[in-house]
Amino acid sequence: MDSPVPPPAGAGGNPSPTEPRPRRRDRHGRGMRGPIAPPQVPLSVSRADAFVDLVHDSVERLERRWPQLSEVEFSVREVPRLGPGGDEGFAADEDAVPLGSVLPSEAGRRDRIVVYRRPVEIRTKNREERALLVHEVVVEQVAELLGLAPESVDPRYGQD
Repeated sequence: MDSPVPPPAGAGGNPSPTEPRPRRRDRHGRGMRGPIAPPQVPLSVSRADAFVDLVHDSVERLERRWPQLSEVEFSVREVPRLGPGGDEGFAADEDAVPLGSVLPSEAGRRDRIVVYRRPVEIRTKNREERALLVHEVVVEQVAELLGLAPESVDPRYGQD
């Protein structure tokens, strides 16, 4: 009978400790289990990673027009910290949940723009809407930081 595993090298039938053991298939013959989706497929990207990619795409788009944005730190948080203990400067009695915020430079830290993932995701239905809203939030926060109108930061702001 033909055996798929070659006979071990060496006398006595024992493989040497330096030789790797042959990989065996499972008993149904389908091979070793692997990931559900290969890494190049969008399914393997988490929602949080996809959101960070949307923010970076928006920032890259704006940095072409505003090179000084390379000095600004952009970050993503799940939700804003509201109330007196929060570092965002929002009052607990405000009705609206912010989608982003600007944190001015202080004590050796650069200016920082934060985009909040969960409030943005809740307000959108699909990836295209999410990309548009993320870009609008980034444009609004950059405009606030630079002291300009959002339309002057990105001429396409508010269209679509």
